[in-house]
Amino acid sequence: MIKKKQNLSGKKTNAEIEAKMKCEKSLEEQLEIMEEYTKKHQETLGMPRDLREIQCLKVIYPRLLRKIEKEDLFAGRMDYLPVGFGCVTSVGGVGHYCHFYNMEKFRDELSDADMVNRVDKLIAYWEEEDTKTKFMNRYTDGIINTVYSSDIMYDAPVSTGARLSGMMLNYNKLVDKGIVGIKKEIISRMDDDCDNSFYKACIETLDLFTSCCDFYIEELKAECTTSDEPRTEQLNTIIDSLSVIRTEPPTNFHQALQLVWMYALLAGVINYGRLDDIVGEYLQKDLDEGNITFEKAKAYVKSIWTLIENKRTTVNGRVIVGGRGRKNPAAADTFARIALEVCNECRYVEPQFTLRLYEDTPQDIYDKALECLASGATYPTLYNDEVHVPGLMNCMRINEKEAEQYAPFGCGEMNIVGMTVSPPNSIINLTKTLNIVLNEGVDPWDNVNKAGPIKLKKLEDINSFEEFYEEYRKLHDYYAEICVDGQINSYKIMNEEVSFLFNSILMDDCLEKGKALLDGGIKYLGGCCETFGNINCSDSIYAIKKLVFDDKKYTLREINNALVNDFKGYERLQKDLKDCPKYGNDYKEVDEVANMVYETSAKTIRRFGIEKGLKYYGIVIINNQANTEWGLKTSASADGRNNKVFLNPSNNPQGGADKNGPTAMLNSLSKFDSRYHLGSVQNIKFQTNFFKENMDKIKMLFKTYFKHGGCQLMVTVVDKHALEDAMIHPENYPNLIVRVSGFSAVFVNLDRSVQEELLSRTLYEGV
Repeated sequence: MIKKKQNLSGKKTNAEIEAKMKCEKSLEEQLEIMEEYTKKHQETLGMPRDLREIQCLKVIYPRLLRKIEKEDLFAGRMDYLPVGFGCVTSVGGVGHYCHFYNMEKFRDELSDADMVNRVDKLIAYWEEEDTKTKFMNRYTDGIINTVYSSDIMYDAPVSTGARLSGMMLNYNKLVDKGIVGIKKEIISRMDDDCDNSFYKACIETLDLFTSCCDFYIEELKAECTTSDEPRTEQLNTIIDSLSVIRTEPPTNFHQALQLVWMYALLAGVINYGRLDDIVGEYLQKDLDEGNITFEKAKAYVKSIWTLIENKRTTVNGRVIVGGRGRKNPAAADTFARIALEVCNECRYVEPQFTLRLYEDTPQDIYDKALECLASGATYPTLYNDEVHVPGLMNCMRINEKEAEQYAPFGCGEMNIVGMTVSPPNSIINLTKTLNIVLNEGVDPWDNVNKAGPIKLKKLEDINSFEEFYEEYRKLHDYYAEICVDGQINSYKIMNEEVSFLFNSILMDDCLEKGKALLDGGIKYLGGCCETFGNINCSDSIYAIKKLVFDDKKYTLREINNALVNDFKGYERLQKDLKDCPKYGNDYKEVDEVANMVYETSAKTIRRFGIEKGLKYYGIVIINNQANTEWGLKTSASADGRNNKVFLNPSNNPQGGADKNGPTAMLNSLSKFDSRYHLGSVQNIKFQTNFFKENMDKIKMLFKTYFKHGGCQLMVTVVDKHALEDAMIHPENYPNLIVRVSGFSAVFVNLDRSVQEELLSRTLYEGV
């Protein structure tokens, strides 16, 4: 296989918008920890991976725990170093990792030559041992398939990687049993399997959790000696909670939140599931018994919100409320009401606060959600149980009770709480795929052949639209299989390296089977593939169908010549392409082509995944800024889009293409069959005054959209003038929050290219 070199030190991870909090440890201490971790990794070579993992975890925990901040009402902050252990690239890395970009930045801070030399030795070691690098070297070629976060990631039509994103742990089990109850379960299972190294490592992992609680107890006791009376009272509450949850199940609201937060922190998990269902009963009991006031409960929730925000993962931090399948909906809704108040007051870009709507959603909760959106919070994002529950039953091949436990994560992908592993470890650019077909296998972006073994027809030999679409399907299916293989190989490489012990303990069937989650322990092993440029692709295909095959105004060769020349000398042809009807306007024929492109990807990728042994595999139509970054490396397309211009966001029209108002746009969005995807996000943007003054019309618009099959909405309420002025005078808009797509961000912190893409989206001033 011919390969192109990829550099993992030249790019930040994911869509990192907000700078991380500065590490509180000195450069020397950071280096010492990384060296100690590396030494332990070397010394434990040959050990079972689970025992090796816990030995390495003992190096970093509790040493990486940070002091709590003066306003914190819970313990649990973490420093993340360029070398260590993790689940996701948003905080650290995957498995035993080296984050080479961050390591280079760390190296640049050093002035001591000896320390620089020590860093270079670490880099040399981890260039061979980093989990993600092993995946890159073994399974990607740098041409057709690049690895996530490499310097040439978006040159290719496909990118894959290894990560364990979106884990939704069974926190209900954690709060019900406590650490001691889970340990008892493991010990009882060891009666029949006493030599199981996974069980042994799990026991040590739970002991490590207790040690981390004890670390904070001692830290906080010392802090009490120098604190005033109100702060001492707060610190003693934290100490009391830690003293319980270090081994026992929680008995009140504060303890339940502290247990969930501390465990998630140590597990490296950055999405928090159905928090209303987990802690709602503890909250309601404390309120009913007068143990806490509503205001104190709100302060606790705000503190958790702040801790999530301070992690600054950008596209994560999911907290979900509402929906079917909760054990005590009334108590859970009490938490939801408090969370909505906090959401409205905080104006944080994280957590990604999500409201699941269903037939029994209380009217006051729905009204408060729209009030939050009207105020510019961008949260909550709205999900429709009536669509998602049956859709996931089909796509994931699970029953209704299981599907009711769905939990969106990241930018909108799906997991089932405690039951599934489903990271998006592959992505595909459908517009680039189409352009390669039109250019007979060569990517016009860089003039490199990226068709692999697929033999594409000369354009002159294609005589019908059906033949043309079959050529697209051939190349698409080749790329789709690469995506599926990438997903499966990511599990293979991670399972060779680690057991993800903290995660495995709280995932269904792992303890029952005595196996780590990627070693056959997880109940359902699935996955998802992110698709980009969907609508640019479908609008292009519709324009080709109309202008080449229906109207016979142009040939395929003329279309391609225009594209490879970025329409220079083909201005009239570009105008004709732009003038073709576009998706997002409720045009039947256009939407039918969009649905055809959608089902080609959704059904093919799903079929390949199941055939290759996954429980399920589905596409997700989401966005994490990749539509802009990949668009900058995608040549001109047949919808009239120029070279180096952003692609459409998520499932939405290209910016400004929707001309017929929000009702028509939402009608187009609702036509995709939800039985074949694992998440599809929709953005809509309203002028502030119109949204506030027409709330009843907005409610009816959203209600009709959801009734007709709409699955999700992300709403930004903003003044267009504010966005335009913020690009000129960013210093005046430090708190202007917008919905990018799968995440929210402070507008002025975004790259200018992303700001321009956001500004291009239609701002609705009427229904």
